[in-house]
Amino acid sequence: MGRPDDLAYYDSDPVVRSDEGVGETFASVLANRLTRRGLIKSGLLAGLAASPLGRIAASGTRVPAFDDGLHFSPIQPSTEDRIIVPQGYRVQVVARWGDPLHANSPAFDPNQQSAESQSKQFGYNNDFVGFLPLPFGSTNSKHGLLAVNHEYTNPELMFPIEGPKAMNEAQTRVCMEAEGFAVVEVLMDERGEWKIVQGGRFNKRYSATSEFEITGPARGHTRMRTKRDPEGRSAIGTFANCAAGKTPWGTVLSAEENFQDYYGHASGVEDPKEKRGNTRYGIPEGASSYGWERFRQDLDVRHEPNGPHMHGWVVEFDPYDPTWKPRKRTALGRFRHEAATTYVSKNRRVVMYSGDDSRFEYVYKFVCDKPYQPDNREANRGLVDSGVLYVAKFNEDGSGEWLPLVHGHGPLTEANGFSDQGDVAIDARIAADLLGATKMDRPEDIEVNPVNQRVYIACTNNVQRGTEGRATTDKMNPRVENKHGHIIEVREEGDDHTATKFQWEMFMVCGDPSDPSTYFAGYDRSKVSPISCPDNICFDLQGNLWIATDGQTNTLKHHDGFFAVPVEGPNRGRLQQFMSSVPDAEVCGPEFTPDCTTVFLAIQHPAEGSQHGKFTTLFPDGKGLPRPSVIAIRAEDGRVIGGPPKGASRRSLLGLQ
Repeated sequence: MGRPDDLAYYDSDPVVRSDEGVGETFASVLANRLTRRGLIKSGLLAGLAASPLGRIAASGTRVPAFDDGLHFSPIQPSTEDRIIVPQGYRVQVVARWGDPLHANSPAFDPNQQSAESQSKQFGYNNDFVGFLPLPFGSTNSKHGLLAVNHEYTNPELMFPIEGPKAMNEAQTRVCMEAEGFAVVEVLMDERGEWKIVQGGRFNKRYSATSEFEITGPARGHTRMRTKRDPEGRSAIGTFANCAAGKTPWGTVLSAEENFQDYYGHASGVEDPKEKRGNTRYGIPEGASSYGWERFRQDLDVRHEPNGPHMHGWVVEFDPYDPTWKPRKRTALGRFRHEAATTYVSKNRRVVMYSGDDSRFEYVYKFVCDKPYQPDNREANRGLVDSGVLYVAKFNEDGSGEWLPLVHGHGPLTEANGFSDQGDVAIDARIAADLLGATKMDRPEDIEVNPVNQRVYIACTNNVQRGTEGRATTDKMNPRVENKHGHIIEVREEGDDHTATKFQWEMFMVCGDPSDPSTYFAGYDRSKVSPISCPDNICFDLQGNLWIATDGQTNTLKHHDGFFAVPVEGPNRGRLQQFMSSVPDAEVCGPEFTPDCTTVFLAIQHPAEGSQHGKFTTLFPDGKGLPRPSVIAIRAEDGRVIGGPPKGASRRSLLGLQ
């Protein structure tokens, strides 16, 4: 998630939904579906409990011999200034802003930060965290690489200034080097403690000043040509890197999200096509949110009209090969990407799911043309350059279809401003508008459950739904002023992830369980933890869904956290809180080691909303400045996260003795 939604939860992130969009809102589809099934009078819960995928048995018919593998004592919501986990677990800080990565990296000194020192240190506001075992191809859970996105900066916490626009050039340059992503070699010692391998040969930073190759249909396009590169084949910088995804061939797909905050002065553009695009993508007519364009002309649209086209892509980089130049994969479309989850289908074609993290935006899927080759890593690194990009349309009867964003298909023609596939990629949002895709409540992380093959979509919130004449509810977005968010469960037709049709159901409608509008896959609401604003998700070895949240301070008045919930069996929907964070920080980037004995979490923007010197937390060190960090959680006895204590018998866990 990006800075605007965090700092001004209710009023920020202005909707830039085009009036040309002909698709329904998810909320209206939901309402229509419930009406068609005669379920409106019995309320939302009755409709959801009767759904095809809501297979929880009624109370009294549960089968006690089913073991979902979750055996921890859930914690209570907290407002304390500390990380809280269940008894028997411990928390360790693995990497924090400013930690040195190379042998010649300077130690962190907040009073002497420079662009040069920051370029050799761990970056700011870590979001995605990916663990890649060493060596490549192994399942080593004690030695590997952390690939971490650094989404944005909080200058008012980093420096003694009031906000981003008060930065001088030197401070701005520090922030440019603090964003992007990092590769960090980590090793677990004999005590079970994770350490950065300072000077590790894989350690590397990619930032807002790094160079990236442009590939796919927009490569060389006239709208990608800049003063710096008249051929349109490269771009400078990556920023607003939010969630991401790991590929089967060992690379990472990093999603550029709120890139619009870094560009300014779009009012200087006269071309109607570009004015339409800048408006649809929220490029401001005046100064940018950060003011970087004061020191970088390529971010000033008056100077570089094609500048905004350089960002909003998925970037592929190779943690195992620091010499490989990262690519911006334009075939995956340009929008505010959240997540880039890959999955190998039955016919070995790779599928990538991504959400456009903004209110009333869309869910996308990309299907590669060429098959995945397990023994040819070099060939696989180019797979996502060719294929078909789709956008989702959800129907009120529980069906859905993937609509192809292909030049010449339906309205995607020259008459509507699409001269070729490069135009479709650059203006993917506008193309999705014309196709009639379903408008969602901020679709964030989208992940495939490796056990049941279903796709889970976390919609974080949308407090603008139903206000000021905006779209009201539908089946996929069930609440007006949806401040708590929800999670949708999707089954691709035939469990084939290249299919163009799917079935969907609501899995969870978040909030305080005492609120009758909440829903937990049919489970008894009196026996679940409160949760709001689901953001990043992942799965353990048994297919249980784990959820990191972003926004509970605003909605439930306690800190964000990390939660577990079974998606199968008699405990389907039994949500339990596993971890609570520190003040004014979101929890993101959940990642298990292959053996699930460590879970890594990103603690992003601790103390956000404070001013320098008046911090609401000094996490993680209790002194100096608050520092965004990656933490590791392990059980004291080394058990699987969430699992039973070592030595416990299965019969006792199932209540059979």
